[in-house]
Amino acid sequence: MDKLFTIAKNTFIETLRQPVYAIIIIAAILLFFVSPSLTMYTMSDDNKLLRELGLSTLFLASLFIAIFAASGAVAEEIENKTIMTVLTKPVQRPIFILAKFLGVAGAVAMGHYICTIALVMTTRHGVLESVNDTHDWTVIMAAGVAVALTLLLSAFFNYAYDWKFTSTATVLLAGFGTIGMVFLAFIDRDWQFNPANNKINALDIYGSVLLFLAALIIAALAVAISCRFNIVVTLSACVGIFLLGLVSDWAFGELAKTHLWAKICYFVLPNLQIFWISDAIYEGSEVPIRYVLITASYAICYTAGILALAVALFQRRQVG
Repeated sequence: MDKLFTIAKNTFIETLRQPVYAIIIIAAILLFFVSPSLTMYTMSDDNKLLRELGLSTLFLASLFIAIFAASGAVAEEIENKTIMTVLTKPVQRPIFILAKFLGVAGAVAMGHYICTIALVMTTRHGVLESVNDTHDWTVIMAAGVAVALTLLLSAFFNYAYDWKFTSTATVLLAGFGTIGMVFLAFIDRDWQFNPANNKINALDIYGSVLLFLAALIIAALAVAISCRFNIVVTLSACVGIFLLGLVSDWAFGELAKTHLWAKICYFVLPNLQIFWISDAIYEGSEVPIRYVLITASYAICYTAGILALAVALFQRRQVG
């Protein structure tokens, strides 16, 4: 367990220090920031489009973090020959694969959590649909203070203690964002204590949980593929599987009834459409907790199967 924890911790820290990790999070937050302006010209309910655009941004951000982080977790270790140092400790190969996945999953969870906070703040603010609508300054102030404190403290720790700026900022932003969300959960847009009218929708939380489960599946797939192939092949394969997973019902669902190859593809490829709740948003229906639990069971079983395959692929992999 000590070796498992140590490798997972190092993988988590290394992922947070990658420039692409911070770039994806910053790009997602900026898109959350401008999304109320982008969704104010629809002919129907603007806030529904805002919620769907926010969940789409969250989905893509988490998936790109999972793909880029997991792709290099094993492949770079093999290419740089640093894996030989780890395996001669000795560290069992199944422990190494599981630790790498847990480290990547922790980094994905951190980025997904930060983007979820930005999503909830954005939907709490809403779209200014008419000239009579005003900005929700409680959201603007909470977000502004969290970002300002994050930047100031990260710069101070980087200057005084030589801490890595990006990884420090990521952790601090998650902490200050949490404090901001607690504040918004009790204070309404009129700066009154009114937790019953905090406008935080449970649908956003359920959607975020489901999208995180989808990101874990992609991370497991990236770890498994990187056991045998380089980063370029892993990235291409993960993007292809992601796109096929989104259209699995349409591409293979009907054909699976009459064609064996379609049935195999339908059951082997992850069905990512079940993690997307766009229909529930537009129809205004609730997402029952039972659906979340069943989908989580599917994600856990699929992830466990992919990790077992990753262990089998890595067991006889030449690393010398």
